[in-house]
Amino acid sequence: MLLNILVAIAGAVIVWVTLSDVFKSAIVPREVDHHRVSALISTFLWWIWRRRADLIHEPGRREYFLGTYAPFQMIFVLMLWVALLIVGYGLIFFALRTQLHPQPISLWAALYFAGTSLLTIGFGDIVGQTGLARLVSLVDGASGLGVVAVVTSYLFAVFGAYQRREAFVVVLRARAGTPPSGAGLLAVSGYAHAIGRLPDFFQAGQFWMADVVQTHLAYPILGYFRSKGSDESWIGTLGTLLDAATLLVASVADDCDAEARFMFDVARRATRDLTAHYRLAASTGVGIERCEFDAACDELCDAGYRLQDREAAWLTFGELRSTYAMELNGLARYLDIPPVRWVGDRSFRSVH
Repeated sequence: MLLNILVAIAGAVIVWVTLSDVFKSAIVPREVDHHRVSALISTFLWWIWRRRADLIHEPGRREYFLGTYAPFQMIFVLMLWVALLIVGYGLIFFALRTQLHPQPISLWAALYFAGTSLLTIGFGDIVGQTGLARLVSLVDGASGLGVVAVVTSYLFAVFGAYQRREAFVVVLRARAGTPPSGAGLLAVSGYAHAIGRLPDFFQAGQFWMADVVQTHLAYPILGYFRSKGSDESWIGTLGTLLDAATLLVASVADDCDAEARFMFDVARRATRDLTAHYRLAASTGVGIERCEFDAACDELCDAGYRLQDREAAWLTFGELRSTYAMELNGLARYLDIPPVRWVGDRSFRSVH
């Protein structure tokens, strides 16, 4: 009797932990703790995936392999949830084996009954004879239907958020060049005589960034979904918007539009939130050399911008960019994003 009680408690704990994981992963619309089963498994799988990708030297094949992680992880976690529920309910049924027919019921037969109940197959070769056994089998079947319904809505939410994210990534590529950069975004607008439309684009970028933060914290798997183009990424898009806003605020002599400052504040906060979410070490630094800044300023001059004093602009630019550069590069390294101009796997460089 004591052994049966312990087995039933163990099964109930497994069921509770699994259903709690499903609830927190797919229903709770906010960032949740990292101690869930699926979160721990996902972190470990990503570590393995990156180690395997390091053995692939051809860039196209390597990027394709990294792109398979997110779909695989979603399928694996779903299978893990189902397997854990079968094990949990199987242990409960094994503890109630004297209340099932036919007898005797082995552990494997109890797992089989739990699986057919969870998947609502119901062959009827094993049935509950008491109210308690029948109630558990009904709860088992309801859990299976609930998990399928929740996961279905979860998939729609994830892919919908992914499509919204990537639509803006494609739009930015047309406005900022390939690969995109902050200096490129400003230069293209200058050459196209569309500087006056930058405030509207920065405003659209603010809404995009707010949506990215909310969805990526609520559904962490989104961060691992990669863009279709080898020179595109949502991290690169974030860096492009931040660098463009920083260049505009620090270097352009004309009255700086408020939308650039708002874009800087929103995107910098997003970078910090995402860095904290992935539990990456925060550090400070400009992340580029003075010659790269001077080259960007020359590019803006050629595009028709009137710039401030170069020395003062460099100091302001360094002060602003040091608040997000290393965190942004840390995100790019962790997610193994292909480097773009000023964003990616760069060595630390200090302001001179």
